[in-house]
Amino acid sequence: MVYVKLESDWTDGNGVSHSAGDSVDVDAATLATLEAEGIVIEQSHGRDGDGKGPDKWAGPGSSGV
Repeated sequence: MVYVKLESDWTDGNGVSHSAGDSVDVDAATLATLEAEGIVIEQSHGRDGDGKGPDKWAGPGSSGV
């Protein structure tokens, strides 16, 4: 599961409506569908999740920062 912020309104598979700006927890398949439909936009940000500064993650795929 991954926690994402919605860019537009979305109704989940259980019929629950979510507004743009809401954060929801979705599985990988649902995330892929939401990204394809433009409801969620993939964002790259620092490990602390603030969206500012360089990526602070030092794991696989990092720049070693």
